[in-house]
Amino acid sequence: MSTSAASGATDRPNAGSEQAAWELELRDEPATLALAALVSRALKPGDLVTLGGDLGVGKTTFARALIRARAGDEALEAPSPTFTLLQTYETPRGMIVHADLYRLGGPEELEELGWDEAGDDAIVLVEWPDRLGSVLPPDRLEITFSLAEDPGARTAKLVGHGHAAPRLARLRDAKAFLDAAGWGEATREHIQGDASTRQYERLTKCGQSAILMDTPPRKPGPVVKDGKSYSELAKLALDAKPFVAIADGLRGLGYGAPEIYASDLKSGFLLVEDLGVEPVVALGVPMAARYEAATDLLADLHARAVPSETPAGSEVYRLPPYDTAAFLTECDLICDWYIPSVAGVTPDPEARAAFHALWTEALAPVLAAPLTWTLRDYHSPNLTWRDGREGVQRIGLLDFQDAVMGPPAYDVVSLLQDARVDMPDGLEMALAARYLAARRRVDPTFDPREFARAYATLGAQRATKILGIFVRLSERDGKPAYLAHIPRVRRNLEANLAHPDLARLAEWYRRHLGPAEAAA
Repeated sequence: MSTSAASGATDRPNAGSEQAAWELELRDEPATLALAALVSRALKPGDLVTLGGDLGVGKTTFARALIRARAGDEALEAPSPTFTLLQTYETPRGMIVHADLYRLGGPEELEELGWDEAGDDAIVLVEWPDRLGSVLPPDRLEITFSLAEDPGARTAKLVGHGHAAPRLARLRDAKAFLDAAGWGEATREHIQGDASTRQYERLTKCGQSAILMDTPPRKPGPVVKDGKSYSELAKLALDAKPFVAIADGLRGLGYGAPEIYASDLKSGFLLVEDLGVEPVVALGVPMAARYEAATDLLADLHARAVPSETPAGSEVYRLPPYDTAAFLTECDLICDWYIPSVAGVTPDPEARAAFHALWTEALAPVLAAPLTWTLRDYHSPNLTWRDGREGVQRIGLLDFQDAVMGPPAYDVVSLLQDARVDMPDGLEMALAARYLAARRRVDPTFDPREFARAYATLGAQRATKILGIFVRLSERDGKPAYLAHIPRVRRNLEANLAHPDLARLAEWYRRHLGPAEAAA
């Protein structure tokens, strides 16, 4: 749930209660509208919000404001459904159903309204929810309004039931974090995030902006091998501490990572510098000059002798090693998700054992070479362009909490074989040559042939992982848009497997994946 404060409201959190609850005093109507906008950003299709309280306490005002905020249209006509009972709205973020059940005789009349069908995959707002009786679902956000002592003020009590309870607690805690950081009155704008569970908002106040990162601590997940979860084996960050440590470390090296304005590492809220929205691509096509700067940054970083640890406040954060076990764990995603999707079968134990042996052999010389800070997601969605800066400072770095001590070629291939971007003819090779030239200027012993082998090996490994991730995002997480990138990733995979030193690995892929045309 992405969260921020409601302007003009003071709150009294019930932190010790077993049930998530939050009580606010809304000084005036703008405060009510701000709370509605806040709640609207937190809702998902299928959510039920009940609005209780006497006549004239602001239930319809709140509902109308929430609908407009969700639709992104402050002028949207949103009449009260007092006589129609049900009013539906199609918005860019899904359907909303607004119900006013004041005139409902009882739950038995719901069927005539088409109640059972009205809320399918929609956000449902219900005034006078007591009319539902036993039909009231157990999972819901309950908001009750009442008159406050001051004229024109209202009190709103929010209670989360069922799956809404932890989400309401997150909403409440984010407001407390922003208030403490001095940004509680900022305006907020949801930012489209990545494929993770992290959420982002752009905050603006007094002409300044900042980014709220909502990155709650995660449990490791189910054990998959050797008593460890996928996240542990793949060396993925489980909380916000790595982001803060790596951001500080990158800035200390002279790179454009965001400054951390405020942090609550226990809860997972960060208020960080806004690096802007200027991209390194235009209409899906890389901008050569900006990619050159991004390539130069990597060449500069990889020419340094960087430590394996960096300060994290009063502690020290050690970057985990990007070892063979981590690479194999990621490679297994193609066996668990992509191959079953395109071939209808899962590789048997013998085939998977051969797969592991081939990858272990291919990775051995890559991992034996000097290692560096590998940011892992160094590609166009996580890079911004900062006009007015010089050199590598022109590149803003956004996503690096999963950084590890790994091979230098990994981030280079991540940038030059972006899973979401088609590289113009010749640009990938030109940028690779630029990187090699920069490395050799600093270190004449730098071997381009060894780098080319590492580049192909890690390009194949990264494409292998991404194919599995994109199918998993579609089938498990309901995000089919990622499937559109699979043909590009398959092309990258085929190009990398063409390296002569990967011939035996390429043969395994031919046997189990089939032609790229069929997969597309």
